[in-house]
Amino acid sequence: MSAIPSSQAAKVRRTALICAGVAMGMTGLAFASVPLYDLFCKATGFGGTPMVGTAATGTVLDRKMTVRFDANVSPGLGWRFEAESPEINFRVGLTQTVFYKITNTMNRASTGIATFNVTPTQAAAYFVKIQCFCFTEHTLQPGETMEAPVVFYVDPEIAQNRDLNGVNSLTLSYTYFPSKNGQPVAESKGDAGKSNL
Repeated sequence: MSAIPSSQAAKVRRTALICAGVAMGMTGLAFASVPLYDLFCKATGFGGTPMVGTAATGTVLDRKMTVRFDANVSPGLGWRFEAESPEINFRVGLTQTVFYKITNTMNRASTGIATFNVTPTQAAAYFVKIQCFCFTEHTLQPGETMEAPVVFYVDPEIAQNRDLNGVNSLTLSYTYFPSKNGQPVAESKGDAGKSNL
């Protein structure tokens, strides 16, 4: 059996290193994809993700908007969760504050984290949150109740989007999930029949 020429061995080594580099790069991108996607959604309003802002623009339109508030709790978390009002009606551009009430109905402390979206998704880019309790872990003791504000406005730029001329209502939907290390945890199939009380 003849030995592999050194130039061919160098090509094999180079190819192996390139393949290893590509594999490591793909692994790194896989870990970075979720935070990058989340950042993209927050920056563009893609997928019903509201924009995050610091203050209203100061422009207020005569156009009225109704925002409905949807509050849900994952079956794996024994909490009661509701908005102070099912909906509000206001002028586009005015800053609004709505409080949610969250109560731990279980007989043990538990930790939850809320996710959210806005529908219709095309209008999410114009729903700007100034303050929100979402994506922050909250631990509640048995029977403990917490009130959490959402401060937001609908950007007057919505009037420039002709595709949204007929949109006069939005729904802000929150869902609380059990949390582990700051991440929502979906209920496993084995937990479906277990009681939280």
